[in-house]
Amino acid sequence: MTIKTANLGFPRIGRQRELKFALERYWAGKASRDELLGTGRKLRAENWAAQKARGIDIIPSNDFSFYDHVLDTAVLVGAIPAAYGWRGGPVDLDTYFAMARGSTGNPCASGCTHAANDSGNPALEMTKWFDTNYHYMVPEFERDQRFELTHNRPLEAFLEAEALGHRTRPVLLGPVTFLKLGKTKDSDFDPIDLIERLLPVYVRALAELAEAGAEWVQVDEPCLALDLTDKDRRALDLVYRTFAAEVPRLEIMLATYFGSIGDNTSTALTLPVAGLHVDLVRAPQQIDTLVQSAPADRVLSLGVVDGRNIWRADLAGLFRRLQPLISAHGGDRIELAPSCSLLHVPIDLDLERALDPELSSWLAFALQKLDELSLLARAFEPGLANPEQVFSASNAAARARLTSLKVHDPLVAGRLKTLTAADSQRPSPFATRRQVQAKRLSLPLFPTTTIGSFPQTSEVRQARSLHAKGELSYVDYVAYLRRETEQAVRWQEEIGIDVLVHGEFERNDMVQYFAEQLSGYAFTQSGWVQSYGSRYVRPPIIFGDVSRPNPMTLEWAAFAQSLTDRPVKGMLTGPVTMLQWSFVRDDLPRSVVCRQIALALRDEVTDLEAAGIAVIQIDEPALREGLPLRLADRRAYLDWAVECFRLSAAGVGDATQIHTHMCYSEFNDIMLAIAAMDADVISIETSRSKMELLGAFTGQAYPNEIGPGVYDIHSPRVPGVEEMVHLIEKATEGLTPDQIWVNPDCGLKTRGWEETRPALVNMVAAAKALRQRPTVPLREIVRA
Repeated sequence: MTIKTANLGFPRIGRQRELKFALERYWAGKASRDELLGTGRKLRAENWAAQKARGIDIIPSNDFSFYDHVLDTAVLVGAIPAAYGWRGGPVDLDTYFAMARGSTGNPCASGCTHAANDSGNPALEMTKWFDTNYHYMVPEFERDQRFELTHNRPLEAFLEAEALGHRTRPVLLGPVTFLKLGKTKDSDFDPIDLIERLLPVYVRALAELAEAGAEWVQVDEPCLALDLTDKDRRALDLVYRTFAAEVPRLEIMLATYFGSIGDNTSTALTLPVAGLHVDLVRAPQQIDTLVQSAPADRVLSLGVVDGRNIWRADLAGLFRRLQPLISAHGGDRIELAPSCSLLHVPIDLDLERALDPELSSWLAFALQKLDELSLLARAFEPGLANPEQVFSASNAAARARLTSLKVHDPLVAGRLKTLTAADSQRPSPFATRRQVQAKRLSLPLFPTTTIGSFPQTSEVRQARSLHAKGELSYVDYVAYLRRETEQAVRWQEEIGIDVLVHGEFERNDMVQYFAEQLSGYAFTQSGWVQSYGSRYVRPPIIFGDVSRPNPMTLEWAAFAQSLTDRPVKGMLTGPVTMLQWSFVRDDLPRSVVCRQIALALRDEVTDLEAAGIAVIQIDEPALREGLPLRLADRRAYLDWAVECFRLSAAGVGDATQIHTHMCYSEFNDIMLAIAAMDADVISIETSRSKMELLGAFTGQAYPNEIGPGVYDIHSPRVPGVEEMVHLIEKATEGLTPDQIWVNPDCGLKTRGWEETRPALVNMVAAAKALRQRPTVPLREIVRA
């Protein structure tokens, strides 16, 4: 019996974030196209070699991307909106990056123009990849969409690996999932109707792979974990029967992940493919289905190691659970794999020299997960007298974690037990609070604000680095941050912003900053994962019970407020986002961990109110991404997620205005939950969708106040006043003017001041211009 190990995808970023720095040098005109491409080749070679060295039998190719694999697929098949000036054939890098980041119309590093439009183009819309914190670029389709194979990059990657001595299994995003991830401007047109036009492009790409000697290809269809329509299932049947007929020499491993295939099981098992990958971490019950129903000749790829979290697997438990399936199906038709691509976890635990050794013994990053797969496969080798002996280190780590005193805090558990429904309720309904807050704040119509952060310049980062190294004293570091904060406050006053922020110069990351001040969290030095493009994050690790030993933001909020008579927002990251953007312990329900975080934040909120902070923003950009993929599972999640937000916010009085922020999410399917959060003001991303996302709020007659983002902070473009005025006017088609706030899409941390200053000046000018225009009659509310 021979059981193989396989990997579905490897992190792209490099052990030392080489891809990030290469991209940013190229975008800044400091590196050539050849230098960027060279970095890509080097990283791919290192990734293939590392996987081979860890004993992985089946190594993927074409899992690397310079920005995003969904964008890569759009470019592969020629799904490029006309605005980007593409006229067919291979797509150059700068058109690719214009789709990803927007373009200014200025000459690029290699001397070409980014787009046909001299004023530049906005980027494609960006949203969350299923229920992860990875962002993908949303493909745009037309009713008469044409597709073509622009350049067979999967083939190119396969041949590149082969030249280095690696026989790989190319990875492609499946055509049905690709179409379902896209959007169209025609509300009555379903992108899945384009499947017959798209299919020949895929057939040609696969045929060229087969001609080059590829024997297997991995086609990812994570849509199989969704609630599919009959039309979707017919499209899947058409696609894979066409592949089987047109490219019969090529064996297909159909990969699905992020959940159970559930009622799509019959579809998945009857498609004419050679292999099927299933996620047994998110849906372990699928083992029983496979034992009973999997065709005898089907190769089964079992996603047994968690590709989305960093805890060591229970290898002994897996060994025992897998035995019935392997006995029934035969080990020669079994592959052991991660649950999904390892894109979502850091690369190498061995880089973490400063991590607590006991905690480190409980963890596994991408390379260590490959070691776990190899170890698990070895336990199934014939002739081992006691196979579970190979798991001795894994078992020891599990026992130590279970009994560690670092994990459990009886005070936290006791506080949770005393909670009642009243703890999640504001004292008065929104209509009452609104009147009280309007009187206290005296804001004009279309009040302006920003989402929180201001540019983290190289000087800010250098000061933080010098302080961390001990080369800048605490006193001098604080003095520097105070100067930056004061300058930001004075500048906002000067340009006329109504509700100010302090700029967050003291903060490294919106989750990490708070996590570092909470108990139960730990941190890595090199645990980077990709969020989008060159934006990487180091998710904190929640390993124990969470509480707040001391105030976290009070000093900076109070200092900023002391500088001005205008309201300054207190800025917090919400409990659901603190949960979602961390690697969460797997020994407690996520709802319990979230309530612990909510109570810690509640303490901070009430301290801010006591210090005179009138506006407090509790950001929840991750609320939507935690939504279960299946409709039947969503109510339970939304109930506890909303409760946790309210628990964090409900300790204040009516006169304190609670804001929240959400970005790059589809809101239609969670509108009732958003309303139930009962935030006084919500700010959302709407500029990339040209206010389309606002339709969810207007269609449901959202009662509270809304700040629809009027410009895209993920692009270097500086939009003009009239462009912003136009977007706000579109917002007034579904909202009354007294509901509308004016703000950017998101925080400005990643932008430069040279872009931020003119953009915010234009934003304030747009709001002032609208105040002078005729408006629909206002509801009765106090406004200055």
